[in-house]
Amino acid sequence: MASLERPRKAIIMVQAGAATDAVINQLTEAMDEGDIIIDGGNALFTDTIRREKEVAAKGRHFVGAGISGGEEGALNGPSIMPGGPAESWETLGPILESIAAEVDGTPCVTHIGPDGAGHFVKMVHNGIEYADMQVIGEAYQLLRYGAGMEPAEIAEVFREWNAGDLDSYLIEITAEVLAQKDPETGAPLVDVIVDAAGQKGTGRWTAINGLELGVPITGIAESVFARALSSATAQRAAAQEGQLPSGTIAELNVDKAEFVEDVRRALYAAKLIAYSQGFDEIKAGSDEFGWNVDPRDLATIWRGGCIIRAKFLDRIREAYDNNADLPALILDPYFKGELENLIDPWRRVVVAATQLGLPVPVFASSLSYYDSLRAERLPAALIQGQRDFFGAHTFKRVDREGTFHIEWSGDRSLTEM
Repeated sequence: MASLERPRKAIIMVQAGAATDAVINQLTEAMDEGDIIIDGGNALFTDTIRREKEVAAKGRHFVGAGISGGEEGALNGPSIMPGGPAESWETLGPILESIAAEVDGTPCVTHIGPDGAGHFVKMVHNGIEYADMQVIGEAYQLLRYGAGMEPAEIAEVFREWNAGDLDSYLIEITAEVLAQKDPETGAPLVDVIVDAAGQKGTGRWTAINGLELGVPITGIAESVFARALSSATAQRAAAQEGQLPSGTIAELNVDKAEFVEDVRRALYAAKLIAYSQGFDEIKAGSDEFGWNVDPRDLATIWRGGCIIRAKFLDRIREAYDNNADLPALILDPYFKGELENLIDPWRRVVVAATQLGLPVPVFASSLSYYDSLRAERLPAALIQGQRDFFGAHTFKRVDREGTFHIEWSGDRSLTEM
C-alpha cells in the first residue's frame, strides 16, 4: 500500500464468494479514506451492492467492474464494464481506458452506472455468451449429424460464415476448434473432448435474475439447461442403455448446400434473439435498480475485447440511436427486415432437427419466443381461467375494465373484484 500513488487503487480478481469478501476486508483495513478497491472478477451483482455499502461505510470506494476477453483480452485489451460511484470513475477512467481494447479509436470501457450495474451487465453479457455458444453448437450438430459433414469441412463452413453477417469472435474460434486435430491420435479434437460442458455460474445467475424480473430470456435459460443436461452423464448413459424409443428418424432429404445455408440463416436469427433478450433483461434490471444503463454504451464497448463481440453490434448501437425506447431490439426496422429473410430457413431447420432426432433447444425455444411475440392470442387466457377456477385468482376481460371472478360451480355468476 505504501508504494501506491494516492488515492490508492487495487484491482482484485479472485474466485466469487467468500474469497472475494476476505480480500476486500483485508484491503479495506490496509487502505485510507478515498482509496479505491476494484473487483474485476465475475461477482454476483447483489454481492457487489452489499460490498459497496460496507466499504463506503468505512470511507473507501468500491467498484464492481465486469471484465471480458479471456486470455486474448489480457494480452491485447479487454472490454471493461465498471460500476460504482461516479467520482471513482473520474479517477479510474483514464487508467481503464489505457488498458481496454479499442475499436475505431474508442476504448471499450465506460462507466455503466452506480453500485452493482457493472457486474449486472457483465452477468447478462455472459448469459448472451451462453446462448451464443449453445446455438453455435446446435448448428455444428446439425451439419455433423444431419448433413453428414466432418469437423474439418464444417470448420471451412464457419470460416466462410465469419466473412459475412455472422462475423464474430465465437464463430471465428469455432472454425479453429473444429479444424484442430488431436496431437496424440490424429482424430478431430472435438471428437476426443468429453461432451459435458462446464459452467461457473454467470449464465445460471442470468437465468435466475430473468425469472425474478419476469423477463422471458428463453434462449439464455435453455442454454444453461443444455449445459446442465450435457453434464448429467449418468442419466444420459442410463437413457442410452435403456434405449429410450426414438420414433421414426428421418434422413436429410434436401440439397446439402441448401441445408447449410438454412442453418446459417437460422443461426443468425437465433443469435439476434439472444442479444435482444439480453438487452431486455438489462433494461429491466436498470429500471428495477435505478441505474440508467444506456444500451448504446454496451453495444459500443462490446465491439472489441469481449467474447460476444460481433459485427452486428454496430447495428445494435444504431438501433438504439434511432429509438432509445425500443420495446425489443428485434423490432428495430433493420433487424425486422433481416428476420424477414431468416424466418423461413429458421422454421425449416427446427422442423428438420425434430425429424432427424437432433436436440436444438436454443433454435427451437428462440423460435417459439419469436412466434409468441407476434401471436395475436396466447393460451394465457385459458391459464387465467384455470387459475380463477382452482384459486379464485381473478381475470381481466377484453371488453371492459376491471378485475373479475366467476363462480365456477352453482349459478356461474360474474363478480367484479
